Amino acid sequence: MLFRSTVLLDETQHLGRLVDDLRTVTLAEAGTLALHREPTDVGILVTEVAEGFQPQALAASVRLVADVSDDVPLLDVDPVRIREVLENLLANALRYAPAGSAIRLEARLAPGGRVTFLVADQGPGIDPALLPQIFDRFVKSDGSSGSGLGLAIARGIVEAHGGSIQAESDGSGTRIRFELAV
Repeated sequence: MLFRSTVLLDETQHLGRLVDDLRTVTLAEAGTLALHREPTDVGILVTEVAEGFQPQALAASVRLVADVSDDVPLLDVDPVRIREVLENLLANALRYAPAGSAIRLEARLAPGGRVTFLVADQGPGIDPALLPQIFDRFVKSDGSSGSGLGLAIARGIVEAHGGSIQAESDGSGTRIRFELAV
């Protein structure tokens, strides 16, 4: 009986997360996603996110490298939402990165007063036919255990901040970049 209760609780929590994800995507698409902006140190944010994923990376025998250039200024963003984007991208990268490979998480000051974030893995890459749709709701690769909402949420959050996000992929990995204004 205890096993059945545990399974039921797990499934209820999973359903709750799915509802929250659908709500976030819907609000972002409607342009009504609430942001709580504050001056945010990108170096601290990136470091904390990377440190949070180190145990998973070690368990998967994947090296996780975080690097923020010294010239990245404070950004006026919602740090909780940008953390959500970075966590989503890292979780995806870890899902597909083979043992012995590396994942890079970077932030750099780009021309035009923008900061570029990069999450790059050395996995098998995304099917070229699927690549143009990966930021759409419910789009996922074969064998994916996710809901197909994570990248749609990431796009919604980045665009709510006035930024842009794109992916490129080949047979030697996937690189997802997003840019935010300084």
